[in-house]
Amino acid sequence: MINFMRYKKIYFAISGIVLVPGIISLLLFGLKPSIDFTGGTLWEIKSEQEIDAGQIEFEFSSVQKTGENTVLFKMKQINEEEKNEIKTQLQEKFGEIEEIRFETVGPTLGRELLQKTLIASVLAAGFILAYIAYQFKDKMYGVCAVLAMFHDTLILLGIFSILGKLFGTEVDTLFVTAVLTTLSLSVHDTVVTYDSIRNAVKKNPKAKFSELIDIAINQTLIRNLNNSLTIIFMLLALILLGGQTIRWFVIALLIGTVAGTYSSTFIATPLLLVWKSLEKRITAR
Repeated sequence: MINFMRYKKIYFAISGIVLVPGIISLLLFGLKPSIDFTGGTLWEIKSEQEIDAGQIEFEFSSVQKTGENTVLFKMKQINEEEKNEIKTQLQEKFGEIEEIRFETVGPTLGRELLQKTLIASVLAAGFILAYIAYQFKDKMYGVCAVLAMFHDTLILLGIFSILGKLFGTEVDTLFVTAVLTTLSLSVHDTVVTYDSIRNAVKKNPKAKFSELIDIAINQTLIRNLNNSLTIIFMLLALILLGGQTIRWFVIALLIGTVAGTYSSTFIATPLLLVWKSLEKRITAR
């Protein structure tokens, strides 16, 4: 049997190495919001020739290639007249233009979406904490699970803050979906591990808690890895073969899945052990 809890400080150190740069980036630069939050226009078109972004004279925040001779423009809010002027310019350089979609998002909708996302995250954390605490008859299980969940969310937010600064990666509504999905993925394996710990405690109530945690991890680690790897392989395939419009969404899901797999075993359970040790010290005084 592998003594996993012997290396709990190393697990926390690894998380710190990943978390600290992301938190610093979040504090200094924040996230780069897309027009879903700031307001603007999405315009997807198809042309006879491949569109070269370097030859485009009008201002846009980003241009994404979504298919053969098909691109998606993200720009400040424009009206129908301005769109027709831009379309005329593009036709002169790249041939006939076919419009696939033209959508305008106001900043009010963006603020509302952000508020709802924050509320949903807080509610999800509260319900998860209450549910796990109730099921395991101990609030420390719920608190540690939620801390591990926010650990994964911070990693995802921090990495995208760095990507936004270095590569101009924007966060949009799909990123919000990825964040909320990460909350769920993170807790799933944690509950499985915690359930194994609870069973070990029932069978060996006099054993050291650290030994029982090691038993539980040895029993569940392979199962958790296999479960996560099936998701990771699928996401890698989508990154390689999927379209440009969903690539960053899939990358966000991949980061969240990897972080959740790690935290379920190497953050949530060591936190539980640290909490239990502190309880014993406080009781002994």
